[in-house]
Amino acid sequence: MRLPWRAVPPTRTASSVPAGKPNFVPACSSTDAPSLELLRDFVARARRMFVITGAGLSTESGIPDYRSEGVGLYARTDRRPMQHAEFTRSDKSRQRYWARNFVGWPQFSSHQPNRGHRVLRSWEDGEKLHWLLTQNVDSLHSKAGQKRLTELHGCSHRVVCLGCGDITAREDLQKRFISLNPAWRVQAGAVAPDGDVLLEEEQVLGFRVAPCERCGGILKPDVTFFGDTVNRATVQFVHDRLAESDSVLVVGSSLQVYSGYRFLLAASDRKMPVAILNIGPTRADHLAELKVSGRCGDVLSELQPL
Repeated sequence: MRLPWRAVPPTRTASSVPAGKPNFVPACSSTDAPSLELLRDFVARARRMFVITGAGLSTESGIPDYRSEGVGLYARTDRRPMQHAEFTRSDKSRQRYWARNFVGWPQFSSHQPNRGHRVLRSWEDGEKLHWLLTQNVDSLHSKAGQKRLTELHGCSHRVVCLGCGDITAREDLQKRFISLNPAWRVQAGAVAPDGDVLLEEEQVLGFRVAPCERCGGILKPDVTFFGDTVNRATVQFVHDRLAESDSVLVVGSSLQVYSGYRFLLAASDRKMPVAILNIGPTRADHLAELKVSGRCGDVLSELQPL
């Protein structure tokens, strides 16, 4: 049975991002003690929890998101993410994407899990968490050791050939780019959520893009670009894991993209209890029995031990 919807009153708190690093966590209110108790009780009652995570968890590791007020990519620049159709049909678009990605990769790949990731891993170890679905492509859950995990939109640490389907490590491609472009140097701009940086059009001229070593085909990050769809088998697999669960916790996602939101609709159809931890409103607020506003790592850490 769904309980009355509850939200969190605000008190200001400081950022959890380490000093000296860009802060991509939006201005936020801390979570009051009664709301923490409500969320603690929600988690304690769960025996096979299904968790959905989004960019709001990774911002605390220094990775920007798209939509956060004031600090997201859309707020900081007029740039929009690569579209699937644009990438597949245009040599110049692929050159621009890979040049930016090449410059941004060393920093992007160095990001590490934060305490929110580690708490979720500990819930898996304690058999509290049945399955974790992430919309993020940064591999931070894998770095934290999460095993019961589906990366809904893929992972930028892998590269797939659109011709033969061969999958290789993104780090190996970086070495090939270095060999192909020994004298190519640019001054990078602002960092973006999808692992690249902002470069001007003239800066990418002359950058050589590596083809698939096996068939000579087009290489693409093993992620779902905007305008593409998630593999049907993956969607069905996630629905099956949801059906085995007894509750849903959303962590750090506005659920604006339907690929993730659909699982909240499915949970609602199954009359499953839903709680949401996120800074700002989400598309599924009306489906939740509990909505808590706060930084993911701060709040999840406060729930320990269960």
